[in-house]
Amino acid sequence: MPILGTVASQFSSKPFGSYESIQTVTVGAGGTASINFTSIPATYKHLQIRYTAASNRSNYNVDLPSMQVGNTTIDTGNNYSTHNVGRRSDGALAADGGASGNQMYFMYVASSALITNTFGVGIIDILDYANTNKYKTFRALTGCDLNGMPSSQGGALSLASANWMSTLAITNIRFTPVIGPLFTQYSSFALYGIKG
Repeated sequence: MPILGTVASQFSSKPFGSYESIQTVTVGAGGTASINFTSIPATYKHLQIRYTAASNRSNYNVDLPSMQVGNTTIDTGNNYSTHNVGRRSDGALAADGGASGNQMYFMYVASSALITNTFGVGIIDILDYANTNKYKTFRALTGCDLNGMPSSQGGALSLASANWMSTLAITNIRFTPVIGPLFTQYSSFALYGIKG
């Protein structure tokens, strides 16, 4: 089944709504501790983020970055919940039935300290991000394939939904490696606005 956001972005006459690039952040030499989008305009129906990324985590071959959002500033309170179903290449199933906390965890990226030149990828939709009458809902498909290296766990896949329990419009988004502590060079995060 195609990812509609990816398909829709390639039509000159877009049947699923118009996707417009807002900002792309690409990490330079030396890495960065976080990816930030600020002053996001409230002129779209939904937002979409597409990323390719790796962290410099040194003790495992995948990392699980966090995502936080806010209005003017990032909300670091316990106002998030995440529902996640994942599968690792060693066959282990990772299911999280609604963990709450001060950030959302549903992304997989490669750990470049162990596996070089390999990145995780993902598409994250933020629905009705500017609607001030409802909590904000996220859905994501993310993962990375490490070509069986190391053999103990050669990749991971996650299908997730999440919730920011606030009626404020989202103007700021932040991604942070959990263990990294840095996103490595050539990691890239692209933010799109979706017209209704």
